[in-house]
Amino acid sequence: MRSIWNGAISFGLVSIPVKLVNATESHSISFRQIHAEDNGRIRYRKVCELDDREVSTAEIGKGYEDADGTVIPITDEDLAHLPIPTTRTIEIIAFVPADRIDPLQMGTAYYLAVGAAPAAKPYTLLREALKRGDKVAVAKYALRGRERLGMLRVVGDALTLHGLLWPDEVRAPEGVAPDEKVTVRAKELDLADALMDTLGDVDLDDLHDDYRAALEEVIAAKAAGEALPEAPEPDSGGKVLDLMAALENSVRAARASRDGGKAPEPKAAAKKTTETKAPAKKATETKATAKKTTETKATETKATAKKAAETEAGGKKAGEKKAAERKPPARKTAQRSAQGSARKTAAAQEERKSGRKPPAKKAAPRKTPA
Repeated sequence: MRSIWNGAISFGLVSIPVKLVNATESHSISFRQIHAEDNGRIRYRKVCELDDREVSTAEIGKGYEDADGTVIPITDEDLAHLPIPTTRTIEIIAFVPADRIDPLQMGTAYYLAVGAAPAAKPYTLLREALKRGDKVAVAKYALRGRERLGMLRVVGDALTLHGLLWPDEVRAPEGVAPDEKVTVRAKELDLADALMDTLGDVDLDDLHDDYRAALEEVIAAKAAGEALPEAPEPDSGGKVLDLMAALENSVRAARASRDGGKAPEPKAAAKKTTETKAPAKKATETKATAKKTTETKATETKATAKKAAETEAGGKKAGEKKAAERKPPARKTAQRSAQGSARKTAAAQEERKSGRKPPAKKAAPRKTPA
């Protein structure tokens, strides 16, 4: 990688020769300005307003325009005599925890490469010290005509330099947040928590520039003389009138997208804050009432089923009782017959023991027809 700056890191009395290398690159698609009638390129020429002629790059210098319009020329030799030590030095001024740096201040990132072989040992020493202390270094350096604030941190086995904005270059968020006093309900926070949990984590390496891919597709189709791809229908933006419904639909959609199918109804998050204890109690009472109603209905259903079973059993027993009441004559006849046979058998046995003969059975008188 080509370096854009050569200098040294000043670490106390230790000097570490380094080279500055761009850590990022842009993949955005650039357009040229053209003449719409014939596609000719639009060119900008550098013209001196006093001579009214085009000048070459070698003839162009830089200067400072004063408030009254006076131009003061500044040469590279003038800049080389700036009375500051950071013209060719990244001067470390402090070591702080990483969370002390406001992300709003962070700008362009650079890799710091070893400038010479003897710099390997102090370079490694600084890297390992930052690792063990779990800190970052705050530094000042000069680049492209101005002194800048920077942060040194470790990425892998390399030292990196992040350009930082000066604190007075970061605006305060005045007039940004809504002025109206808005109350957020506990259930809305629970649904927001559920939505965040459903969306879950993401691997940044899996994210891509869909706009650039779509733009490349349009350019390829235009170059081949093919029909341009159909643009998807935009979502019906509209004004969100029901925040709860929007949150519930968002949770459902996120779960469906994650699971690849129909998602279940969103459930409120279990985590509650101190401010949401009262609504949580109300929700608990509602659940208890619902549970009580369910148990009451179940009890009534069981009682009805039991009563029906008892009625059916009672009817069955009543039928059997009636049938039994209709059968007694046969039962009584059988009992009398059995008792008579038993008496006869006992009398015969008694007569055999005593040696007496049983009396002759008298014939039944014959009935004369009238």
